[in-house]
Amino acid sequence: MKLRTFRRHLREGVKNIGRNGWMTFASISAVAVTLFLLGVFLILAMNVDHFMARVESQVEIKVYLAPNAKPEQVKAVETALRNLSGIKSIVYVSKAQGMEELKKRLGDKAELLEGLEKENPLPDRFDVKTYDPHQTPQVAEKIRQIPHVADVQYGKGWVEKLFDFTRMVRNVGLVFVVGLAFTAMFLIANTIKITIFARRREIEIMKLVGATNWFIRWPFFIEGMLLGLLGALLPIAVLWLGYHALLDVVRQDLSLFFLDLLPVTPLMTQVSLLLVAIGMLIGMWGSLISMRRFLKV
Repeated sequence: MKLRTFRRHLREGVKNIGRNGWMTFASISAVAVTLFLLGVFLILAMNVDHFMARVESQVEIKVYLAPNAKPEQVKAVETALRNLSGIKSIVYVSKAQGMEELKKRLGDKAELLEGLEKENPLPDRFDVKTYDPHQTPQVAEKIRQIPHVADVQYGKGWVEKLFDFTRMVRNVGLVFVVGLAFTAMFLIANTIKITIFARRREIEIMKLVGATNWFIRWPFFIEGMLLGLLGALLPIAVLWLGYHALLDVVRQDLSLFFLDLLPVTPLMTQVSLLLVAIGMLIGMWGSLISMRRFLKV
């Protein structure tokens, strides 16, 4: 296509937006409302996924060593742990450190432990984390086979339930987002169909005077893309402001401090680009599909 011809199509597409008044407003409004709902669900789904990933990352394996393990045996266990695949971090906690942790955990009741410092009953241990928390049970079973390891604990039972729950939440969120995306495609495409239907005579006249199908399509193609773009800008602005305000509330209210929400960027940048892409693509797709019947003159 020649540059001059493309400029003509671009100019016509822009003119059509201003020329059709209320139909343009209706199309942009439908796009904006639908993409706003999709954006809200995207932000919610991404934050839920982030929260679930944070919960999963706290899962760790506590490797308790045999009582009175010698330093060389402790070193051998550490070496064996480092040779296992999938291990992210290994932290050695001596029995003295374990006692201090227990005192902090008991708080005001720490006096119950008085007299145990000299004959500390706690074993030395390693705190182990895996790169993939879902591999924790399998890695724990391998650690059990290491000599001088007395016990391995990782919350067996509830950890598997936690992973099942997080998997279910992610799947439900994905289904909702995909379903809403298809709903958005349907609503936006049908709104654009109504816009083009109102101008069917214009298309038929152009076809009768000898214009090619693509010569007719291009202005509507560009118009649909611009409708999608304009319809995406308003919900993007509202979502940016709304999410920024939500983060301020969460940070200032100590009762909501446990909500570790994703920062504004890059979250909102990703959501904004996705909404713009969806709006423009659906606008173009809706224009092409809607014109098919009117080009058969």
